[in-house]
Amino acid sequence: MSGGPLEGVKVIDLTTVVVGPICTRTLADQGADVVKVEAPGGGDILRYLAAGSRSPAMSGKFINFNRNKRSIVLDIKQPEGMEAMKRLIAGADVFVSNVRPAALKRAGLDYESLSAINPRLIHCGIVAFGTDGRYANRPAYDPVIQSLSGVAGTFQRAIGEPRFVPMVMTDHITGLVSAQAIGFALYRREKTGVGESIEVPMFESMASFVMSEHLGAATFDPPEGPTGDGRLLSPDYRPLPTKDGYLTVRPNNNKQAFAFFDAVGRPELKTDPRFESSISRTINAADYFKVQVEALTQKTTAEWLEIFAKADVPAAGYNSIDDLLTDPHLQDVGFWNFDEHPTEGRIRRTRTPVTFRGGMRQETLPAPRLGKQTREILGELGFDDATIESMLASGAAEENS
Repeated sequence: MSGGPLEGVKVIDLTTVVVGPICTRTLADQGADVVKVEAPGGGDILRYLAAGSRSPAMSGKFINFNRNKRSIVLDIKQPEGMEAMKRLIAGADVFVSNVRPAALKRAGLDYESLSAINPRLIHCGIVAFGTDGRYANRPAYDPVIQSLSGVAGTFQRAIGEPRFVPMVMTDHITGLVSAQAIGFALYRREKTGVGESIEVPMFESMASFVMSEHLGAATFDPPEGPTGDGRLLSPDYRPLPTKDGYLTVRPNNNKQAFAFFDAVGRPELKTDPRFESSISRTINAADYFKVQVEALTQKTTAEWLEIFAKADVPAAGYNSIDDLLTDPHLQDVGFWNFDEHPTEGRIRRTRTPVTFRGGMRQETLPAPRLGKQTREILGELGFDDATIESMLASGAAEENS
C-alpha cells in the first residue's frame, strides 16, 4: 500500500521525455501505481538525452522525472506485446500518452479502441496541437511551443530579441495541466461510473498561459490599448544589482511603495504624481523601475534585506541554481532528500511540494532501470512463467535485472 490520495489508482504511462513523465510523476507522487510502458531498443529517450549519469540509460534528468514508477518493455507491434498492453489497459484507471493522435490510432490505442476494452478508462492524450486545428499531428518539442505560443515573444518585447526560457517550461506546465485534468476526470467518474477522453494541447495551453497575462487592453473589443503588461515586459523586470550582488524588491500596494521610498531615502516620491497610486505606478512602470535600479546599487544585498524586512517591503535575495541546494528555507521544509538507488548509488531528490493532511505516499520507488519490472508486471497480468519466457525470447517483452 503506497498511501496518498491516489492510492489504488492504476496508471498506464506511454509517455517520453518531459511533458508526459511530469504528468505521470505527479500522479505517482500522490500514490498512484504508474506502469511506464517503454519500447524495445532503448525506451524513453530521456534516459540518454541529459548529461550526467553513472550508468547507461539512467541520466539524472530521467531519474528526476520517473521516480515512483515501474517499467515494462513491450513490443506492441508483436501480438504478444499488444496482448499484454491490452491486459494492462483492461485493469487500469488512467492511460496517458504523448504520442501523436494519428500514430496512436494506427496502433489501436485511441480512446475509441481502448474504451471498448475498459469503459471506465480515463484516456489522456497530451498533444502538441489540438486535433481540430491545421497544426494537428505536427511534431513539436518545448522550444517549438515556446516559439509559437508567445513565450519567446515576451522576451522580444522586454529585451529586444526573442529568447527561450532556459527550462522546458511548456512541457512542465502542460504536464501539470494534464495531471490536473486527470484529477477532474477521476472525480467525475466517481459520480458517473463512466470513463473520459481528455486532450491536452501544448500550444493552446501555453497560448492561454501567455495571453491570460498579456492580453491586457486587447481584452476589450475594440482594444483600449496595446497588448502586454508593461511592468512584466520591462527590461528591468529582473533581479536588480546591489553593491555586491542582486536583489528582487516588489513594493506593489501604497503601503509597501511608500515604505520603499522612505527606505531608499526618497520620501518626496510618495507625493509624485507618477507614483502616488498603484495605477500611476503601473502606468509609469519604467520610471518606477528606474528608481529601484538607481537606489539598490547604494548598499549590499544583506543591508537592503535588513532594511526592507523592518519596513515590511517584499524583497528577497537571489539564488543561482547551485544556491538552491543549500537554501535555508528548503532545508527547513525538508525539500532535499537522499536515497540509495539500487543501481545508481546515493542520489539527491526533491520532495513532493504539495502536501495532503489526509496522508501522503509513504514509500518512494527509485526511478526504474529499463524493463526492470517487466517480469513482475507480466506475472500480475496473469501470464504464466512459460509464456513470459517465450515473450522475452521473442522480443515481445524485454527485462533488465
